[in-house]
Amino acid sequence: MVLEMTDSPHEFRWRSIVAPALLPTLLFTIGEGAIIPLIPSLAAQTGAGLAAAGLVAAMLLVGQLIGDLPAGWIVARVGERNAMLGALVAAGLGIALAAFARTTAFLGLGMLVLGASAAVFGLARHALLTTAVPAAYRARALSALGGFYRLGMMIGPFLSAAIITVTGSIGAVYWLSIVMLIAVAASLLLLPDPEKLLRVRDDVESRPAASPLDVLRTIGRRRNVLARLGLAALTVSALRASRQVLLPLWAVSIGLGDAQTATIIGATAAVDFALFYLGGWLMDRFGRLYTAVPSTVGLGLGFIVLAVTAGTDNPIAWFVGVAIWLALANGIGAGILMTMGSDLAGRADPAMFLGAWRLILDAGGAGAPLLLAGLTAAFSLAVGAGVLGVLGLVGAGMLGYMIPRYLPRDTGAP
Repeated sequence: MVLEMTDSPHEFRWRSIVAPALLPTLLFTIGEGAIIPLIPSLAAQTGAGLAAAGLVAAMLLVGQLIGDLPAGWIVARVGERNAMLGALVAAGLGIALAAFARTTAFLGLGMLVLGASAAVFGLARHALLTTAVPAAYRARALSALGGFYRLGMMIGPFLSAAIITVTGSIGAVYWLSIVMLIAVAASLLLLPDPEKLLRVRDDVESRPAASPLDVLRTIGRRRNVLARLGLAALTVSALRASRQVLLPLWAVSIGLGDAQTATIIGATAAVDFALFYLGGWLMDRFGRLYTAVPSTVGLGLGFIVLAVTAGTDNPIAWFVGVAIWLALANGIGAGILMTMGSDLAGRADPAMFLGAWRLILDAGGAGAPLLLAGLTAAFSLAVGAGVLGVLGLVGAGMLGYMIPRYLPRDTGAP
């Protein structure tokens, strides 16, 4: 891609990205967020135990990992909007598989397909903003993208809770997700194409992507930074993904109902969403280090506190308190992983490096919930939470060491 707009921060207007670039992300995430808190309960309806339910929830993240391989190639070949439209079709197929699943295996397959489609959809938005937004605004723009994701994760569970209360059926959330996919498609087709609106045009001859395996070749070329800063960032992705799996599982383990679980997780998502701009401003003003490390320390400590309070006299109060703490820690780090990836990718044809970056991160995102499921089966859910909490503290130390070496602060807010 060749950027025709200048990099001057004074020519950037926030309104140019809100509707065409961020609204589809919000709608897609509402549909996804409606399902995620209820995956353990949906799995239980197919006869799955607690560990198996965790495995089904992890399939969503394994799907994202699988989808990362072709995502960069797809986006580079067909463009952001066409890639997202294709991802919507795949997401609809995944939801249909899950909705009609009568076994745990088919439910897991549906989550796998949904996760792969989310990988393509997410990379398309990430690549567009990396190319189109001036460096001085990059962290705030990508934090806004992360913020809209969090807003969707807030709205989705509340809508799920309302639908379950009205219909009495947990399966009704699948229809909500289908409606959201249709709304996303309508927004992509009816709103101006952001690639044209932001004056980003395609130059087919300049595109280096030859095959989906080019993501692996990019990993080979950039192995130094990916093996170091990428490994540190992987721990953040692992904690975030585990949080999405751990909280619904913990709610099931302490006897919370489906509507209660969706309401609590939706409320914590509101806390998460409220901090996204602050995190982006801190990154643009002071550097990436000042949100990455505090956010990761907070997530690690939250997991450890949840683990040590297992079996207390008031488990629901502890669950709510830790869930809010985790939302605060996650919210202050909104957009940090995308921003670091964009910093490293550069603005000329970033899709392939971003595909490689997201593949590394999603390896942690997929592996950590699988580790959580394994530790739950072998020991207990509390042991799994504690191990991941320690991993988070180690990751925070790695970020504190690596970020100044690979991402020295060279931009600030205008």
